[in-house]
Amino acid sequence: MSPFQLTRTLPDDAMAAALRADVLRGLTRTPKELPPKWFYDARGSELFEEITRLPEYYPTRAEREILVARSAGIAAESGARTLVELGSGSSEKTRHLLDALTELHSYVPVDVSESALVGAADALLAQRPDLHVHAMVADFTRSLTLPETPGPRLVAFLGGTIGNVLPGEREVFLRAVRAMLSPGDALLLGTDLVKEEAVLVAAYDDAAGVTAEFNRNVLAVINRELGADFPPADFAHVALWNAEEEWIEMRLRARDAVTVKIRELDLVVPFEAGEEIRTEVSAKFRQEGVRAELAEAGLKMSEWWTDEAGRFALSLSTAV
Repeated sequence: MSPFQLTRTLPDDAMAAALRADVLRGLTRTPKELPPKWFYDARGSELFEEITRLPEYYPTRAEREILVARSAGIAAESGARTLVELGSGSSEKTRHLLDALTELHSYVPVDVSESALVGAADALLAQRPDLHVHAMVADFTRSLTLPETPGPRLVAFLGGTIGNVLPGEREVFLRAVRAMLSPGDALLLGTDLVKEEAVLVAAYDDAAGVTAEFNRNVLAVINRELGADFPPADFAHVALWNAEEEWIEMRLRARDAVTVKIRELDLVVPFEAGEEIRTEVSAKFRQEGVRAELAEAGLKMSEWWTDEAGRFALSLSTAV
Protein backbone atom coordinates (compact mmCIF):
# COMPACT_ATOMS: atom_id res chain seq x y z
CA MET A 1 0.00 0.00 0.00
CA SER A 2 1.24 3.46 -0.85
CA PRO A 3 2.11 5.58 2.22
CA PHE A 4 -0.08 8.37 0.81
CA GLN A 5 -3.69 8.22 -0.34
CA LEU A 6 -6.06 11.03 -1.19
CA THR A 7 -9.84 10.77 -1.14
CA ARG A 8 -11.95 13.56 -2.61
CA THR A 9 -15.46 13.72 -1.16
CA LEU A 10 -16.27 17.13 -2.63
CA PRO A 11 -17.20 17.69 -6.29
CA ASP A 12 -14.81 19.94 -8.20
CA ASP A 13 -17.29 22.82 -8.08
CA ALA A 14 -18.43 22.28 -4.49
CA MET A 15 -16.60 25.22 -2.96
CA ALA A 16 -17.65 27.60 -5.74
CA ALA A 17 -21.27 26.54 -5.30
CA ALA A 18 -21.03 26.92 -1.52
CA LEU A 19 -19.53 30.41 -1.86
CA ARG A 20 -22.36 31.50 -4.17
CA ALA A 21 -24.98 30.10 -1.79
CA ASP A 22 -23.42 31.64 1.33
CA VAL A 23 -22.98 35.07 -0.24
CA LEU A 24 -26.51 35.12 -1.68
CA ARG A 25 -28.06 34.02 1.62
CA GLY A 26 -25.82 36.10 3.86
CA LEU A 27 -25.98 39.43 2.03
CA THR A 28 -29.75 39.36 1.45
CA ARG A 29 -30.65 38.76 5.08
CA THR A 30 -30.89 41.26 7.95
CA PRO A 31 -28.46 41.66 9.57
CA LYS A 32 -25.94 40.67 6.90
CA GLU A 33 -23.41 37.93 7.61
CA LEU A 34 -20.78 35.77 5.92
CA PRO A 35 -19.22 32.50 7.18
CA PRO A 36 -15.59 32.83 8.33
CA LYS A 37 -14.37 29.96 6.11
CA TRP A 38 -14.24 32.40 3.17
CA PHE A 39 -11.33 34.30 4.74
CA TYR A 40 -9.00 31.47 3.80
CA ASP A 41 -7.82 31.78 0.22
CA ALA A 42 -4.02 31.74 -0.24
CA ARG A 43 -3.69 35.36 0.93
CA GLY A 44 -6.05 34.82 3.85
CA SER A 45 -4.09 31.77 5.00
CA GLU A 46 -0.86 33.80 4.88
CA LEU A 47 -2.48 36.55 6.93
CA PHE A 48 -3.76 34.08 9.52
CA GLU A 49 -0.27 32.58 9.90
CA GLU A 50 0.95 36.12 10.53
CA ILE A 51 -1.82 36.64 13.10
CA THR A 52 -0.70 33.56 15.06
CA ARG A 53 2.69 35.21 15.56
CA LEU A 54 1.31 38.53 16.85
CA PRO A 55 1.87 39.38 20.53
CA GLU A 56 -1.87 39.93 21.09
CA TYR A 57 -2.92 36.58 19.63
CA TYR A 58 -2.38 34.10 22.46
CA PRO A 59 -4.46 31.00 21.39
CA THR A 60 -1.84 29.40 19.13
CA ARG A 61 0.95 29.80 21.70
CA ALA A 62 -1.26 28.64 24.56
CA GLU A 63 -2.41 25.52 22.72
CA ARG A 64 1.16 24.71 21.67
CA GLU A 65 2.22 25.01 25.33
CA ILE A 66 -0.37 22.40 26.30
CA LEU A 67 0.60 20.06 23.44
CA VAL A 68 4.29 20.25 24.36
CA ALA A 69 3.50 19.46 27.99
CA ARG A 70 0.72 16.89 27.51
CA SER A 71 1.24 15.07 24.19
CA ALA A 72 2.99 12.12 25.83
CA GLY A 73 0.09 11.74 28.24
CA ILE A 74 -2.48 12.08 25.45
CA ALA A 75 -0.66 9.40 23.49
CA ALA A 76 -0.51 7.07 26.48
CA GLU A 77 -4.15 7.55 27.47
CA SER A 78 -5.58 7.30 23.95
CA GLY A 79 -3.30 4.51 22.73
CA ALA A 80 -4.14 5.83 19.28
CA ARG A 81 -3.01 3.95 16.18
CA THR A 82 -4.93 6.36 13.94
CA LEU A 83 -5.00 10.13 14.32
CA VAL A 84 -7.82 11.95 12.50
CA GLU A 85 -7.39 15.73 12.33
CA LEU A 86 -10.39 17.85 11.34
CA GLY A 87 -9.48 21.09 9.59
CA SER A 88 -5.84 20.03 9.45
CA GLY A 89 -4.49 22.76 7.13
CA SER A 90 -0.70 22.56 7.24
CA SER A 91 -0.85 20.00 10.11
CA GLU A 92 1.48 22.23 12.14
CA LYS A 93 -0.79 22.14 15.21
CA THR A 94 -0.41 18.39 15.60
CA ARG A 95 3.35 17.93 15.11
CA HIS A 96 4.02 17.50 18.84
CA LEU A 97 1.17 15.01 19.04
CA LEU A 98 2.39 13.09 16.00
CA ASP A 99 5.86 12.88 17.53
CA ALA A 100 4.43 11.53 20.79
CA LEU A 101 2.23 8.90 19.10
CA THR A 102 5.04 6.41 18.56
CA GLU A 103 2.63 3.53 17.84
CA LEU A 104 0.75 5.52 15.22
CA HIS A 105 -0.06 3.61 12.05
CA SER A 106 -2.26 6.09 10.14
CA TYR A 107 -2.83 9.81 9.98
CA VAL A 108 -6.08 11.05 8.40
CA PRO A 109 -5.97 14.82 7.81
CA VAL A 110 -9.31 16.34 6.71
CA ASP A 111 -9.46 19.71 4.98
CA VAL A 112 -11.18 21.46 2.07
CA SER A 113 -7.80 22.47 0.59
CA GLU A 114 -6.18 19.71 -1.47
CA SER A 115 -2.97 21.70 -1.88
CA ALA A 116 -2.62 22.11 1.89
CA LEU A 117 -3.19 18.39 2.42
CA VAL A 118 -0.63 17.36 -0.19
CA GLY A 119 1.98 19.82 1.09
CA ALA A 120 1.53 18.70 4.68
CA ALA A 121 1.71 15.02 3.70
CA ASP A 122 4.93 15.52 1.74
CA ALA A 123 6.59 17.23 4.71
CA LEU A 124 5.34 14.64 7.20
CA LEU A 125 6.29 11.57 5.15
CA ALA A 126 9.80 12.94 4.71
CA GLN A 127 10.12 12.65 8.50
CA ARG A 128 7.93 9.57 9.06
CA PRO A 129 8.21 7.38 5.93
CA ASP A 130 6.64 4.45 7.81
CA LEU A 131 3.42 6.40 8.47
CA HIS A 132 0.32 5.86 6.33
CA VAL A 133 -1.32 9.17 5.42
CA HIS A 134 -4.87 9.03 4.06
CA ALA A 135 -5.84 12.63 3.31
CA MET A 136 -9.48 13.58 2.77
CA VAL A 137 -10.63 16.59 0.78
CA ALA A 138 -13.87 17.11 2.68
CA ASP A 139 -16.02 19.57 4.57
CA PHE A 140 -15.79 18.25 8.12
CA THR A 141 -18.94 20.13 9.15
CA ARG A 142 -20.93 17.67 7.03
CA SER A 143 -21.42 13.94 7.45
CA LEU A 144 -18.07 12.23 7.06
CA THR A 145 -17.19 8.56 6.52
CA LEU A 146 -13.64 7.85 7.62
CA PRO A 147 -11.39 5.35 5.83
CA GLU A 148 -10.76 1.93 7.33
CA THR A 149 -7.72 2.33 9.59
CA PRO A 150 -6.51 0.56 12.75
CA GLY A 151 -8.01 1.55 16.11
CA PRO A 152 -8.05 3.05 18.57
CA ARG A 153 -8.69 6.34 16.79
CA LEU A 154 -8.02 9.79 18.19
CA VAL A 155 -10.04 12.54 16.48
CA ALA A 156 -8.41 15.96 16.98
CA PHE A 157 -10.22 19.26 16.47
CA LEU A 158 -7.79 21.93 17.55
CA GLY A 159 -7.15 25.65 17.36
CA GLY A 160 -10.38 26.66 19.09
CA THR A 161 -12.17 26.31 15.73
CA ILE A 162 -15.17 24.79 17.53
CA GLY A 163 -15.88 28.37 18.65
CA ASN A 164 -16.70 29.36 15.06
CA VAL A 165 -19.63 26.93 15.09
CA LEU A 166 -22.85 28.45 16.42
CA PRO A 167 -24.47 26.62 19.38
CA GLY A 168 -27.25 24.82 17.46
CA GLU A 169 -24.85 23.78 14.72
CA ARG A 170 -22.29 22.79 17.38
CA GLU A 171 -24.69 20.26 18.84
CA VAL A 172 -25.17 18.66 15.40
CA PHE A 173 -21.43 18.71 14.76
CA LEU A 174 -20.50 17.07 18.06
CA ARG A 175 -23.09 14.35 17.52
CA ALA A 176 -21.57 13.72 14.08
CA VAL A 177 -18.12 13.42 15.67
CA ARG A 178 -19.54 11.00 18.24
CA ALA A 179 -20.89 8.89 15.35
CA MET A 180 -17.32 8.56 14.00
CA LEU A 181 -16.10 6.99 17.23
CA SER A 182 -16.06 3.33 18.18
CA PRO A 183 -15.52 1.98 21.72
CA GLY A 184 -12.00 2.92 22.77
CA ASP A 185 -11.79 5.93 20.44
CA ALA A 186 -11.40 9.50 21.75
CA LEU A 187 -11.88 13.16 20.85
CA LEU A 188 -9.21 15.78 21.57
CA LEU A 189 -10.87 19.20 21.51
CA GLY A 190 -9.25 22.65 21.67
CA THR A 191 -11.32 25.42 23.27
CA ASP A 192 -10.46 29.05 23.94
CA LEU A 193 -11.60 30.14 27.40
CA VAL A 194 -13.57 33.09 28.74
CA LYS A 195 -11.24 35.78 30.07
CA GLU A 196 -10.88 39.55 30.40
CA GLU A 197 -12.65 41.49 27.63
CA ALA A 198 -9.57 43.60 26.87
CA VAL A 199 -7.44 40.51 26.26
CA LEU A 200 -10.07 38.94 24.02
CA VAL A 201 -10.72 42.04 21.93
CA ALA A 202 -7.01 42.74 21.46
CA ALA A 203 -6.51 39.22 20.08
CA TYR A 204 -8.98 40.07 17.28
CA ASP A 205 -8.02 43.72 16.78
CA ASP A 206 -4.23 43.87 16.86
CA ALA A 207 -2.29 47.12 16.83
CA ALA A 208 -0.56 46.28 13.53
CA GLY A 209 -3.88 45.90 11.69
CA VAL A 210 -3.20 42.38 10.43
CA THR A 211 -6.55 41.06 11.63
CA ALA A 212 -8.29 44.00 9.97
CA GLU A 213 -6.68 43.07 6.64
CA PHE A 214 -7.60 39.42 7.24
CA ASN A 215 -11.22 40.39 7.89
CA ARG A 216 -11.43 42.52 4.74
CA ASN A 217 -9.90 39.70 2.71
CA VAL A 218 -13.34 38.06 2.52
CA LEU A 219 -14.42 40.98 0.32
CA ALA A 220 -11.43 40.45 -1.95
CA VAL A 221 -12.41 36.78 -2.27
CA ILE A 222 -15.97 37.72 -3.28
CA ASN A 223 -14.67 40.32 -5.75
CA ARG A 224 -12.38 37.81 -7.43
CA GLU A 225 -14.61 34.74 -7.40
CA LEU A 226 -18.01 36.32 -8.00
CA GLY A 227 -17.17 39.44 -10.00
CA ALA A 228 -18.17 41.83 -7.22
CA ASP A 229 -17.03 45.43 -6.80
CA PHE A 230 -16.67 45.72 -3.03
CA PRO A 231 -14.29 48.57 -2.09
CA PRO A 232 -12.56 46.78 0.85
CA ALA A 233 -10.91 49.94 2.17
CA ASP A 234 -14.37 51.48 2.61
CA PHE A 235 -15.26 48.86 5.25
CA ALA A 236 -13.89 49.23 8.77
CA HIS A 237 -12.81 46.24 10.84
CA VAL A 238 -14.81 45.83 14.06
CA ALA A 239 -14.13 43.35 16.89
CA LEU A 240 -16.33 43.30 19.97
CA TRP A 241 -17.12 41.09 22.95
CA ASN A 242 -20.70 39.88 23.29
CA ALA A 243 -20.85 39.27 27.04
CA GLU A 244 -24.30 37.68 26.96
CA GLU A 245 -23.33 35.04 24.39
CA GLU A 246 -19.70 34.89 25.57
CA TRP A 247 -18.26 35.20 22.10
CA ILE A 248 -16.17 37.59 20.06
CA GLU A 249 -17.80 38.98 16.92
CA MET A 250 -15.86 40.30 13.94
CA ARG A 251 -17.72 42.62 11.61
CA LEU A 252 -17.11 44.83 8.60
CA ARG A 253 -18.76 48.23 8.88
CA ALA A 254 -19.50 50.41 5.84
CA ARG A 255 -17.87 53.79 6.42
CA ASP A 256 -20.33 55.48 4.04
CA ALA A 257 -23.39 54.47 2.04
CA VAL A 258 -22.32 52.22 -0.82
CA THR A 259 -23.97 49.96 -3.38
CA VAL A 260 -22.17 46.74 -4.33
CA LYS A 261 -22.83 44.77 -7.49
CA ILE A 262 -22.10 41.03 -7.55
CA ARG A 263 -22.08 40.05 -11.21
CA GLU A 264 -22.08 36.25 -10.87
CA LEU A 265 -25.18 36.39 -8.66
CA ASP A 266 -26.91 39.16 -10.63
CA LEU A 267 -27.24 40.81 -7.23
CA VAL A 268 -27.15 44.44 -6.08
CA VAL A 269 -26.48 44.94 -2.36
CA PRO A 270 -27.02 48.39 -0.82
CA PHE A 271 -25.27 49.36 2.43
CA GLU A 272 -26.23 52.28 4.59
CA ALA A 273 -23.46 54.21 6.32
CA GLY A 274 -22.57 52.26 9.45
CA GLU A 275 -24.25 49.05 8.31
CA GLU A 276 -22.31 45.90 9.19
CA ILE A 277 -21.62 42.39 7.92
CA ARG A 278 -20.88 39.87 10.67
CA THR A 279 -17.98 37.79 9.39
CA GLU A 280 -17.06 35.65 12.39
CA VAL A 281 -18.30 34.46 15.75
CA SER A 282 -15.64 32.99 18.02
CA ALA A 283 -17.20 31.52 21.16
CA LYS A 284 -15.19 31.29 24.37
CA PHE A 285 -15.84 28.48 26.81
CA ARG A 286 -15.90 27.41 30.45
CA GLN A 287 -15.04 23.90 31.60
CA GLU A 288 -18.53 23.07 32.86
CA GLY A 289 -20.07 24.23 29.59
CA VAL A 290 -17.72 22.13 27.47
CA ARG A 291 -18.37 19.09 29.64
CA ALA A 292 -22.14 19.56 29.31
CA GLU A 293 -22.05 20.00 25.52
CA LEU A 294 -19.90 16.90 25.12
CA ALA A 295 -22.19 14.89 27.40
CA GLU A 296 -25.23 15.97 25.40
CA ALA A 297 -23.52 14.56 22.29
CA GLY A 298 -22.72 11.25 24.00
CA LEU A 299 -19.12 12.00 24.95
CA LYS A 300 -17.60 11.80 28.43
CA MET A 301 -14.77 14.17 29.26
CA SER A 302 -11.93 12.33 30.99
CA GLU A 303 -9.17 15.00 30.96
CA TRP A 304 -8.99 18.79 30.96
CA TRP A 305 -5.66 20.58 30.51
CA THR A 306 -4.95 24.30 30.29
CA ASP A 307 -1.83 26.35 29.65
CA GLU A 308 -0.17 27.79 32.73
CA ALA A 309 -2.04 31.09 32.40
CA GLY A 310 -5.42 29.34 32.04
CA ARG A 311 -6.19 30.94 28.69
CA PHE A 312 -6.87 27.87 26.55
CA ALA A 313 -7.86 24.23 27.15
CA LEU A 314 -7.54 20.83 25.58
CA SER A 315 -10.02 18.17 26.65
CA LEU A 316 -9.99 14.45 26.01
CA SER A 317 -13.33 12.63 25.77
CA THR A 318 -14.52 9.14 24.96
CA ALA A 319 -17.76 7.74 23.59
CA VAL A 320 -20.40 6.64 26.11
